[in-house]
Amino acid sequence: MGFRDGPLFFEMGSSLRLAAFWDARAMGQSLEVIAADLGVGEGTLRRYLVRSGGVRPRIVADSRARLSLEERFRIKELLVEKRSVRSIAAVLGPAPSTISREIRRGSVSGYRSEYRPMRAQRLAWEGRRRPKTLKIPSEPRLLTAVKAGLAERLSPEQIVGRLRRDFPDDPAMSVSHETIYRTLYLQARGGLKRDLQTSTRTGRTIRQPQRRAGHRRSQIKDMVSIWDRPVEALDRTVPGHWEGDLIVGKHGESAIGTIVERHSNFLILIHLDPAKENRVIATRDGLIAKLAGLPTTLKRSLTWDQGREMAQHRHISDMTGIDIYFADPRSPWQRASNENTNGLLRQYFPKRTDLSIHSQTDLDHVADQMNRRPRKRLEFATPYEVLSQYLLH
Repeated sequence: MGFRDGPLFFEMGSSLRLAAFWDARAMGQSLEVIAADLGVGEGTLRRYLVRSGGVRPRIVADSRARLSLEERFRIKELLVEKRSVRSIAAVLGPAPSTISREIRRGSVSGYRSEYRPMRAQRLAWEGRRRPKTLKIPSEPRLLTAVKAGLAERLSPEQIVGRLRRDFPDDPAMSVSHETIYRTLYLQARGGLKRDLQTSTRTGRTIRQPQRRAGHRRSQIKDMVSIWDRPVEALDRTVPGHWEGDLIVGKHGESAIGTIVERHSNFLILIHLDPAKENRVIATRDGLIAKLAGLPTTLKRSLTWDQGREMAQHRHISDMTGIDIYFADPRSPWQRASNENTNGLLRQYFPKRTDLSIHSQTDLDHVADQMNRRPRKRLEFATPYEVLSQYLLH
């Protein structure tokens, strides 16, 4: 299949090839590589990707999705042989009712002898491509709630979880996070306004496949390994175990300290004073200022990566009363709560910007917003709610 056949590939092509495209994209392959593998032009793929909004289409659970053009020609052959609907279904696999509907839909006047495979294929794809009414814009209360959640920088999944918690018995307020994504990205079909896309985590107009990348850090003196951490820190049932790291600004010249409590996902942000003689001193003083005043029951452990900013970890531990442990090199999953939170914080503190301009007051305001976000892991309660409940008991 050459470049000129590209549009035909997407209008009439097999579901297997479309699946191959989306699977390859999810694996992070470039459009150039995918195009070469599938035998279509890169421009064709790019246009299709833009039209789809980067969202993999759902497979419609009826004959339009299950029957290929080849199968429709096979139906025609079996009809010429005067085979029954049940016999055709037994040969092809779909239910007899599916075959019956297919024959009626693909026949010029409804008669079996006038079934036209190409007509049936065209009608099937036209029906599949016909614009559908999107639920969110058609439900004013739901639209208002989704807009409010996006304005608070909640993810679609968080919005859905909170809606289920707040409106458990209201079908009109029930929606999936994928529906929110589709409404955001498929704007040509009547979705939310473009300016609301700035409230999504990436601000992209095409959904991107997720990728992970490790980073290399050097060891520091007298560190205690994460494997020596108390057993109770392995799960999230006991509060008081924290994970920490830095998010770094433009050219690595500025940074913000982030620490996350594993049980509640409660976040503390730390301003690293650029006036300090170096980042080690700034990190030391910032952590002591924030951790020293915590209740004893919330100072069980702190796990950090092997960044050189923690060179004075023993002094920090002495001054705050919290034991400090270090994750293995290039193992961000050992501090998953902190890594995930740092990703969310990039909404507020974009990469390649000067982070030193944000005062501690600014950081406290951002942390407050984050701590009031519902979280899926907390059954869509907020970190504030979970930690407050623990402290009250």
